Amino acid sequence: MQGTLLAVAVADTWPFVVLLACMATVIVGVLVLRLHPFLALVTAALLAGGMAEGLPPDPRHPDKGQLVRAVELTAEGLGRTAGGVAIVIAMATIISMALTESGAADKVVRRFLAVCGDRPTGVSLAIVIATYLLSIPIFFDSMFMLMVPVAMALALRTGGHFTLYVLSICAGGTVTHALTIPHPGPIFTAENLGIDVGLSIWIGIVAGVIPVLAGWVAARWLDQRTPVPVRGTGSVSLADARTIMDRPESELPSLSAALLPILLPILLITAASVVDVMRQGAARHPAGWAAAGMTALGGGGQFGRIVAMIEFIGNKNVALVIGAVLALAVLARQKRLPFAAVSRMTGPPLETAGVIILITAAGGAFGFMLTQAGVARAVEGWVASNQGVDIVLLGYAVALVFRIAQGSATVAMQTASVTCMGLLPALECHPIYLFLAIGFGATGFSWMNDSGFWVVSRLAGFSERETLRTWTPLLTAISLTGIVLTLIASRLMPLAGAVAAQAAAR
Repeated sequence: MQGTLLAVAVADTWPFVVLLACMATVIVGVLVLRLHPFLALVTAALLAGGMAEGLPPDPRHPDKGQLVRAVELTAEGLGRTAGGVAIVIAMATIISMALTESGAADKVVRRFLAVCGDRPTGVSLAIVIATYLLSIPIFFDSMFMLMVPVAMALALRTGGHFTLYVLSICAGGTVTHALTIPHPGPIFTAENLGIDVGLSIWIGIVAGVIPVLAGWVAARWLDQRTPVPVRGTGSVSLADARTIMDRPESELPSLSAALLPILLPILLITAASVVDVMRQGAARHPAGWAAAGMTALGGGGQFGRIVAMIEFIGNKNVALVIGAVLALAVLARQKRLPFAAVSRMTGPPLETAGVIILITAAGGAFGFMLTQAGVARAVEGWVASNQGVDIVLLGYAVALVFRIAQGSATVAMQTASVTCMGLLPALECHPIYLFLAIGFGATGFSWMNDSGFWVVSRLAGFSERETLRTWTPLLTAISLTGIVLTLIASRLMPLAGAVAAQAAAR
């Protein structure tokens, strides 16, 4: 009997042992053994598969051994992630290079300084506000890649505070990724919790303001304790950036030409998101605003043709390709370069993109293998045995655990919302608070299995240790501020009763 109980206890805790062993492998491999992050993450993914109590069998060859299956699933997770980010990362690194080489980034910087002055406090606050608004429709990775040349140029012009400017971009761009539709994590969460799309968008935007400002305050504190110099990367040459910033204003491109490669992809992606929301809204509420908008655009088949065109050019991959073409056109015009010369200049940023894609894909494989190893099931079992706790706080904790375990905020939100769906009837406040709690939980403690960690590290030129000392505490500060405010609001304005019951029933 005692042996049986011991076996059950080990079975319940083994996935957490796998998680801790894999986390230790990544940390020791990168920080102590100085392994390349790609090798450390792939090693951890294979370790997760080897330590798992069982892996999903190959439908075609169910008799394959576990170690062979671990290798195959690691490759599958790597391929899935690479397929989702490769074009975006490649195009964004080209845009970053072209913005810097053409002087477009410095043009934007000079306009920033003209409005805010050259004091780091005002400049960084302007970056936070602009990034927060612009990142509502665009993924964080893409937003950061587009903005990092601006942060580099600002640091060179103002004489430092590169950490502050990079973290200001991060503070403004990460919250929307977890709180606002059309980002995939909030879409999954709103649907699973039965929350109206329009309500989630507006509440998400408003609820994110104070945590973003808290992140800005944390960025100023971290800038003092971990100052990082501007080093340049493969996609943004430091020497060329300095040369460009010494140019007279007359040699820089116009402000409209400088902003177009950044703003047009955002506008295209936003347009695709809007028409998608309209189509879904019209299907749910035929007499609502979305249906009226469809009618104004021609209705029926005409609207379908417009949607098809907007969805194509607003696809994130296509939008970034358009942005890259425009950025290269600005570069060619400004430097009077032939096509062949411009094409050669894309080599270094594409090499940088290749490394980022490999690391990002390895992080995705690591997260995928942790899921295959049963970590998700273990967390769900823990939730089922701890239903006496505050459900809002529980949603936050579950999302945070999944965030730490597999890295992706989107996956953490999706899994946490599915896990908490069955607890909605016992919720004593409006489900929107659970929505916010899950979003803030999925924001916290980003480390080496998160693609965002490596995007910031590689494109900003931060070492792994510097990224852990800046990016990780920044997101944790935002996360903690968000859950504290959410818990307070859920107590003071629970909005329970009929409204909560109606939301839970949808």
